[in-house]
Amino acid sequence: QVQLVESGGGLVEPGGSLRLSCVASGSISDKAMGWYRQAPGNQREFVAEINSGGITRYGDFVKGRFIISLDNAKKTVHLQMSGLNSGDTAVYFCNARFVFLYDWGQGTQVTVSS
Repeated sequence: QVQLVESGGGLVEPGGSLRLSCVASGSISDKAMGWYRQAPGNQREFVAEINSGGITRYGDFVKGRFIISLDNAKKTVHLQMSGLNSGDTAVYFCNARFVFLYDWGQGTQVTVSS
């Protein structure tokens, strides 16, 4: 099992940017690392994922605004978010996935508001 700790959330104005980070303890060499988010009253929603080969995929709503990256040496996955709007307000969860098995972090709150 992989332990995951997120950071970087906070309050940002519409149009602003944030960079989320997630540090893993334990081996992630065979795992894909990613982010989901969950807004109040909504289901958890896929945001982005990167595998050990650097292949990325994104949720349809991202539309080029977010970039996921992985520092294998530091076992850290980043999510650079720009062009944020109120619809991006949610708790963002980091995950490590092996096939259909997920480990989750505790989440970090992102609030987009003026």
